[in-house]
Amino acid sequence: MEVASNSGGDALAIAGLAVASRAFLAPMSGVTDVVMRRISARFGAGLMVSEMVASDEFVRGSEEARLRAEGAGVFPHVVQLAGCDPHWLGEAARLAEATGAQIVDINMGCPAKRVTGGWAGSALMRDLDHALGLIEAAVAAVSVPVTVKMRLGWDDASRNAPELARRAVAAGAAMITVHGRTRQQFYKGAADWSAIRAVREAGEFPLVANGDIHDAADARDCLARSGADFVMVGRAALGRPWLVGAVGAALAGRQESEPSLAQKHDVAREHYEGLLELLGREQGVRHARKHLAAYADEAVASGCTPHPDLRRVMLTTNEPRQALSALAELFSTECGREAA
Repeated sequence: MEVASNSGGDALAIAGLAVASRAFLAPMSGVTDVVMRRISARFGAGLMVSEMVASDEFVRGSEEARLRAEGAGVFPHVVQLAGCDPHWLGEAARLAEATGAQIVDINMGCPAKRVTGGWAGSALMRDLDHALGLIEAAVAAVSVPVTVKMRLGWDDASRNAPELARRAVAAGAAMITVHGRTRQQFYKGAADWSAIRAVREAGEFPLVANGDIHDAADARDCLARSGADFVMVGRAALGRPWLVGAVGAALAGRQESEPSLAQKHDVAREHYEGLLELLGREQGVRHARKHLAAYADEAVASGCTPHPDLRRVMLTTNEPRQALSALAELFSTECGREAA
C-alpha cells in the first residue's frame, strides 16, 4: 500500500484518498455517533472517526456494533475496530469495507479496563508482536487504507509508541495517531505533545497528534511541539461539533465566524432528531442526553442564563417534544439578549 504524506501542508493523501482539513474528530465511545460525524463533516472536519466497534460483535451481527459503524452521509467514512484476535479483526475490517468504510482504524489506545482486560486497546502496546499480527491481518483483508491509533505506551517505563509506529507502517499502516498520554495516565494530567515528537522521528508517515486540543491555539502549539502533520480533537467537540472544522480552517489560515445562537440550536436539534431516527425513540432519548447536556453547557457559555429547571426537564424527560421545546428555549435569542 502506498503511503503518501504531505507533511506541513493542508492536505492528507492516504493511498490516494484526499482529505482537505488538518483537524480530525477523534473516536469517542458513546459520543461520535454517525449524526455527530455527519454534522462535523459539514462544518469542515477532515476525518471523522466512528465510535470504537468490537470486531467479533460486528462480524457476528450485533445491532449495536452495526450502528456504531454506520457511516451514511459521512465522507470519508472511517470505522475504528477494536479486538485482540487477528481472525476477528481481519473479518471485521473486511465487513467494514464491504459496508462502505473508506478507512479502517485499529484501536490500540483505549485505556478502559473493560477493553484492556481483554487484551485489546492500549493493552496491545504491551505485546508489539501481537499488535503487529492484528495490523497485518487487517491490511491483508482490505484494499482501503488501514490506520492505527495508540498512546505513548502502557506506562512511563515503556513508552514504545515510536517502535510500534515504525513497525506498523512497515506492516502497511497508512497513518499513525498518538494520544499524548500513557495508558496508566488514563485522562489525568496534561497530554505531553512534545513526547509525540519521538514518533515523528521514527519515520516519514502521516502523523496525527491527539489529546487536550481545545482550540486553534492549542492545535498550533501541539503541531509545533509534536512535529505531527495533523491534530485530532476529542472531548472539546462534545456539544460543539463545529469546532473541529473551525480548528482546521484556522490551521489553513482562514478565520471562520462562531455559529450564532440560532445556528447552534439548529445543530443541537438536528443531532437530537437524528439520534431518534437512528436509534429509535426509547434508545435515542437516552443516548442523546449526554449530547443535550453538552449543548446546554455551550448555550450557557454563549451567554444564555436559563432557569435551572429547563436543563433538568430537558435531561430527564422521555418525551421528545418536551426536550425539543426546552432546547429551543435554552438557545433562544431573547435569552442571549438578556445575558448581554
